[in-house]
This record gives sequence, C-alpha cells and structure tokens, in this order.
Amino acid sequence: MEKWFIKNKKADFALIAKSFGISETLAHLAVNRGITSGEALKSFLAPSLSTLASPKLFKDGEKLASTIVEKLSEGKRVRIIGDYDVDGVMSTYLLYRGLTSCAEALGSASVIDYEIPDRIKDGYGINIDLVEVAWENGVDTIITCDNGIAAKSQVAYGKEKGMTMLITDHHDIPIEEGVPAADAVVNPKQEDCTYPFPGLCGAGVVFQLLRLLFEACGIPIEKWEELVEFTAIATVCDVMDLVEENRAIVSVGLKRLEHTKNIGLKALILECGLEGSELTAYHMGFVIGPCINATGRLDTAKKGLSLLMTEDEKEAARLAKELRTLNEERKVLTEEGLKAAVSQVENSPFLQQDKVLVIYLADCHESLAGIIAGRLRERYNKPTIVLTKTEKGVKGSGRSIEEYSMFEELSRCGELLTKFGGHPMAAGLSLEEEKIEKLRQTLNEKTTLTEDDLIPKLSFDMVLPFRKISLSLIREMALLEPYGKGNPKPRFALKDVELKRAFVIGKNKNMLRLQVKQADSPMYTAMLFSGFEVFQTMLAEKYGALAFDNLLSGRAEGYQMDILFYPDINEYNGYENIQLVVESFR
Repeated sequence: MEKWFIKNKKADFALIAKSFGISETLAHLAVNRGITSGEALKSFLAPSLSTLASPKLFKDGEKLASTIVEKLSEGKRVRIIGDYDVDGVMSTYLLYRGLTSCAEALGSASVIDYEIPDRIKDGYGINIDLVEVAWENGVDTIITCDNGIAAKSQVAYGKEKGMTMLITDHHDIPIEEGVPAADAVVNPKQEDCTYPFPGLCGAGVVFQLLRLLFEACGIPIEKWEELVEFTAIATVCDVMDLVEENRAIVSVGLKRLEHTKNIGLKALILECGLEGSELTAYHMGFVIGPCINATGRLDTAKKGLSLLMTEDEKEAARLAKELRTLNEERKVLTEEGLKAAVSQVENSPFLQQDKVLVIYLADCHESLAGIIAGRLRERYNKPTIVLTKTEKGVKGSGRSIEEYSMFEELSRCGELLTKFGGHPMAAGLSLEEEKIEKLRQTLNEKTTLTEDDLIPKLSFDMVLPFRKISLSLIREMALLEPYGKGNPKPRFALKDVELKRAFVIGKNKNMLRLQVKQADSPMYTAMLFSGFEVFQTMLAEKYGALAFDNLLSGRAEGYQMDILFYPDINEYNGYENIQLVVESFR
C-alpha cells in the first residue's frame, strides 16, 4: 500500500499566470516548488549564471584567493587533495585547471599537482599519510576540495610541518569539534559565512572561488564560464537540490555539455551512445556520472580525472571505454549483491519483521554497500544498513527514510561501533563481526518507527483531467527542467480512469501499453513501465480472474483505476502524440 497526498500550496495562480504569460497549471507547479516571489519565478524560468552570488561573500574567500595568488607569484609548490566520488573528481579537475590557468597568467613557475585518496586504502578525505607524503615531496601549500572540514588533526599536522593549509568543502560542520585551524576555510555552511546559498556541492564552491581567482589574475570571465559543465555534473551526481544557484549551474551546464570542447567528456558521451542527444540531468546522474564514479569504486578515481585531463583523442576513447566497462562491472556486482540481500530478507522471519534492516554480505565489495543499501531501502521502504567484510574488519553503509535519522540512531548504539559518521539520510560505520547481530537487535529494540512510518508516501502536484492536457502544456512544462532533487518532475493524479485495452510490450514482456479515457475525454495511451505483476494481481482481486485477459482482448467493461502520472510527447514517424507515463496506480 501507498499513501498519496496533494501538495496543497495556495496562491493566486491566475494572477501569477497573467503576470508572467504562463498557464495557471505552470503557475501552480512553480508555487509547489517554493517559488513565491516574482523575482524568484523570473530566475527560475530563465536560469543564468548572473544570478549567482558574489564569491566575496564566502567567509575566507578573498583570504584564500589572495593566499593562492601569493603562493603562485612566489613559485611555490601547491597540491590539491580531492575525493574519489564524482564531486571530488570534478572539484579536483576544476581546481587543477583553474590554478594552472592562474599560474600561466601570472607567469609563475609553480608546480601544481593533485592527489585523490584511494577508497579502500586511504578512506575518505585527507589523512596524515597524505600530508606526510606532501611534505616529503616539498609541497608548500595543500588545498582540499570536497573534504577537509573535519580534518582537525591532519590540518594541525600540516601546520606543524610548516605547510600552508587551505580548505574548500561543503559538508556539514562537525558540531562539537568546529572547523580546523587552517589558513583559510571556505565552506558556505559555516555559521558566520555570509554567502546566501549554502546548498552548493564541493565543485560548486570551487567554481565560485575560481571566479575570485580569475578576476585577481586578469583571466576573462568567459574562461570561468567554460567550467560550468563540470560543476553541473558534480551538482547532479552529489544529489544537491536543483534550486536557486544549483538550478542555474545545471541548466547552463547542460547546454554547454551538449557542445563540450573537453576531449574526454566528448569520448564518454560517444561511448555511452549519447552523441547528438538532448542531454538532461538524468544523463548526468545516471549515465555519465556513474562511469566516473565506478573508477573510484572498483579502481582508482584518478582514471576518471585522467579522462578529463587528456588532450589525446585515442587515449580519451580508450579511457572512456574503460570507464563504461568498469561501470557495467559495477552494475553486475551490485545486482549480485542485491539478489543475495533480498534472499536474506525473504528467507528470514526476523528480518521480515524488523523495521530497520541490517544485512551482512561478507563477500560484497565494500564500495557497493551504500548502493545496495539504497536499493533495499527503495524496495522495502525501511532504513537499511549493508555490512561487508574487509581487511580492517566489518564496514558498511546505511541509507534511511525521512522518518528515521540514521546518524542519530547509530549514535545510540555507539558502544557497539568502532567508528561511524554521516547524517540523517545516510551513514558509514565500522564494527567487529561478532557485534553485527547485537547491532541489528539494538537498532530494532530502540526504534520508535511505527508501521505507518513504513508505508511509502507519494506526493502529487494537482489533479489534471485529460481535457486539460495538451502538447502546448507539455512543452511549457519543459521550462521547469532540469528535474532532480528539490525540483521533481511534475506528478499529477486522476481518479476512476477507465481501462479499455492493454498490450504487453518490452523485450521481457513485463510492461504494458494501456488505452485509457475519462467520460468526457478521447482515448489516451498510458505506459506502465514497472509494476506489471502488481497490476495483474490488483485487477484480478477487483474484477475477477479473467479481467486481464478481457483487457488484452478489448472486452473490458467498467474497469477503473486511480493513477499518478506525468504527460509526455511520443514522437513516431514524424507524428507527435500525447502519452501518459504511469508512476503509480491503485
């Protein structure tokens, strides 16, 4: 079962529509997305980099920029330390390319290099060993990106060695520890930071800082704008809310990505079969991004960075193929792990009753634990922790639901864990193997989750009768793109839709094309891409064992269902038709 509820935000939709020359439906959808002022709607409908705040508002922003300019002018050696996910790789690339451009503009002989931690060997972020190696290499200045805000001891060690330590990050500030005593810390989530938009990803912070640096070094603004496509990929892949500044970055970045001059990205787009396509945030988050991410999971993230850096087309093609192959391998390993995890749940009366799932997959690659936990969370709508066996003991990742703070609940089991960290929706943890069962029991004994909390909840924007759907409305809704977290694709509801006929489609014969209508409407095509078996079961329960056969043969009489859907345009042989994509039904 699911609970459906309407986003019931109020406004004078007719006035908004008239003021901006849009339909009342679009006005309604915009208000549902928190767009409440004329200025906000203007920038929402026409996103531009000109709406980004001045990077001078970052706490320590100008201090960091002047420090970098000073170090480059003096020919000092600078090392960038990034992270192994897409945001970390893109942040590292942006900083390297940006600082290299600044060094060239200043006529500097500075050596600028980078290091990305190994997920398995080094773990997340900067560590003492990386600082030690930098010092041994004669590095004068370390600058972090997408990490460092919790690196108090590492920063202190670097300072003891006489190095300049600079931090750029976007993660939450550790409440008790505070920020490290670095020479400059740029993170919009600092309490005394006046930058108005704290929702940037790591690459977003770097992107804005480069604006300051380019200005200081006399580099044209157009060179800064060229970097937006990399920032956009990081923003989508780090699942940032696609609102305000992030919306502008992703919207402009998508347009640039379609005509990218980066040889590596061109090769990856070609390798993924996207050349010539109108790229969307989906392609960034679910096609391009995972290929870059797979290197950090199963190999080294430096391969993803090498792809972006290369100037050789043959090398780019080779690396792009390698990245896509790694991602295919990651998919296979994920499916195997997911299958094993589902088997555990389905065959264990304890796990089936648990409100918090704790799954131990000893042989699973540790980098896949979080992905599998997320897939299980989606399947069962329960907070889920997946644990794996590593050389350093048992490690794992958790993914949660809105009603359950994963970090807070793990804090209550701190005595069972050797290490943990995270936030309400996700966490990482380590513990001894013999304590796994105790952790499962304790989390479930202490949880305040109710059965109602575990019922999936789906929101929809409004009821949209068939008679109000048109090609012009669907095209107008494209103004709301790019879709993603914080700006979901519009979802509409309809009650008592008549089912007239069904056709089984798809390579695996597990999808449906339905002919549907309302009393006062013409016939529409509705596509059901998932939930085939559930649909058959529900139909039989409501209308009898022969109902599905009747629907296939066009003999359905009085069959109705409620649907959550969005309208789409299907183009075939030069003709355009409206089709409805059904996201849920009852």
